[in-house]
Amino acid sequence: MLSSRSLLSRTARVAGRRFNSTLVVAEHNDDKLAPVTLNAISGAAKLGADISVLVAGANATKVAGEVAKIANVKRVLVAQDEKLKGALPERVTDVILASQEQFKFTSIVAGASAFGRSVIPRVAGHLNVSPISDVTEVHSCDTYSRPIYAGNAIAKVKSTAPVKLITFRGTAFPPAATEGGSATSEDALKTDINVELSEFLGQELSKSERPDLATAKIVVSGGRGLKSGDNFKLIYDLADKMGAAVGASRAAVDAGYVPNDMQVGQTGKIVAPELYIAVGISGAIQHLAGMKDSKVIVAINKDKEAPIFQVADFGLEADLFKAVPEMTKLL
Repeated sequence: MLSSRSLLSRTARVAGRRFNSTLVVAEHNDDKLAPVTLNAISGAAKLGADISVLVAGANATKVAGEVAKIANVKRVLVAQDEKLKGALPERVTDVILASQEQFKFTSIVAGASAFGRSVIPRVAGHLNVSPISDVTEVHSCDTYSRPIYAGNAIAKVKSTAPVKLITFRGTAFPPAATEGGSATSEDALKTDINVELSEFLGQELSKSERPDLATAKIVVSGGRGLKSGDNFKLIYDLADKMGAAVGASRAAVDAGYVPNDMQVGQTGKIVAPELYIAVGISGAIQHLAGMKDSKVIVAINKDKEAPIFQVADFGLEADLFKAVPEMTKLL
């Protein structure tokens, strides 16, 4: 026989579980789900709440079917409208806020990608709470760890906000299983989308047979030491031999050697491959913040004092214009 006090406490705990819920904002291209969303779902699962996933886009139905099969997902909210083409953050924010108004989520999360970093702060501003970015560990539903000072320190943060707005660093969480789920789907498009703030004009997508930089198991990156964009052919040839993705330092991007979608670093992409080869990269803090969690780091640089050697597992002090072609020839 439970006392009235024990029964009240137990009822409160059950009610807490019932109403504690998380919304994951899916990133996709109207055809396929972005891998970072799977990492975000794994992070959301650690919050100990029921998980709903919002799929908003001009052709959201196909991706929603993919999301419904993901493990731990309870509900898929589908917002399909031509106005959502290109996933403009200003327009997606309207849909998120409408979903929040209806379901009263306790957490709204996304992957720490360019998309997530665009959407989550906008939603946080509307809800008047502070977003918590780049979370790498979940201690409880309101306490998290995140890197600060370009990853040189880890802050443990506790949020008292009524709604937690979070981006999860993809490299810190394993991808959720894409099979085993049986989520229900329902319409989430119950609001007018403001089309005056932004307009989708078009996009040019680079096509490559190489693995995606953010998820590749091997990454070969080049820096300012390559001296020109033409010399990046050395990096491409080595990467193709190894089945690797190609990255670059900010210095190489700023110099115009390669496009900015190849940038690895604090203001670029965060990667944690099994093998990272840094060629002609000095090792500035900005770059190290984006790759120092790699399992094995190999550095090739003719300057023996280059900071990259301090984090490298293997270092080769050599002229890259001689060393890289030799490595490529041996593979």
